[in-house]
Amino acid sequence: MNLDLLYTNLTNPAFMFFILGVLSVRLKSDLEIPPNSSKFISLYLLFSIGFKGGQELAHSSIGTEIIWSVVLGLVAASIIPFYTFFILKRKLSVEDAGAIAASYGSVSAVTFVTAASFLESQQLNFGGHMVAIMALMEAPAIVIGVILIRQFNKGDKQSKGIGSIIGHSFTNGSVLLILGSLVIGFIASDQQAQGIKPFTTDLFKGFLALFLLDMGIQSGRKLNDFFKQGWFLLIFALIIPLVNGCFIALISGTITADIGNRFMLAVLAASASYIAVPAAIKIAVPKANPGLFLPMALAVTFPFNITFGMPIYFYLVNL
Repeated sequence: MNLDLLYTNLTNPAFMFFILGVLSVRLKSDLEIPPNSSKFISLYLLFSIGFKGGQELAHSSIGTEIIWSVVLGLVAASIIPFYTFFILKRKLSVEDAGAIAASYGSVSAVTFVTAASFLESQQLNFGGHMVAIMALMEAPAIVIGVILIRQFNKGDKQSKGIGSIIGHSFTNGSVLLILGSLVIGFIASDQQAQGIKPFTTDLFKGFLALFLLDMGIQSGRKLNDFFKQGWFLLIFALIIPLVNGCFIALISGTITADIGNRFMLAVLAASASYIAVPAAIKIAVPKANPGLFLPMALAVTFPFNITFGMPIYFYLVNL
């Protein structure tokens, strides 16, 4: 693995703002991003990456490579929650195992955005269809997680129907915004897109840094409760993403030779959702404990992926 790549990630301003957020909590500072501002920044990031992805998609022809990439993404999003559920069920309740499995089978839009910035630093691009794949990978993991919970906990009367869960997955604000932005970016002409380029492109890295500062603050607040659960969840949150990301990084070479696309597929497989899945699980499985799956995805897997994970996946796709 290229150590320069790891150093670049560790000294990236966006990541250092994440660390600043964690430190501010440990130092008992009153530093805080107002909730409304935090929500706006989240919406901006999703809008920007979706719109730019739609523009890229408009300039690419849909062929077998794109179709197989979609298939690989959907298969990964279906298999990961299935096998991780049975690992987790050995130590946790059925509800918590299903919720965590759904989180790790689904994807993180912010990790995707950070990965896009990482590729830009390497002067590499990725196909606009990757944004569509990211959005499509949200729902299967949620549905499978809920099905497994219902199957192994038949006495649970609080679980909602699968149809409503699928509907909520696609109407969840983050999923709807990125899908809608993708479509709008696809339809808009180059001249029309140029008019909002300062907003969609020039401001992007600054907003990403602010968002990661907020993520650091939230992660720092939840670390104590998470570590009370012992080493099992910590090891899971580090090893499982690495296994998933490395596996997809290696086998993706059979469907595409594009380094950027292979890297993004690996990052998607390695990431864990802490936006769409918690929102859906709260409705579908109210007994699941968010004090477990949120810190795992947000405070462990996310920083691991953007520091050590991405250089490893990038190394593998370049073999």
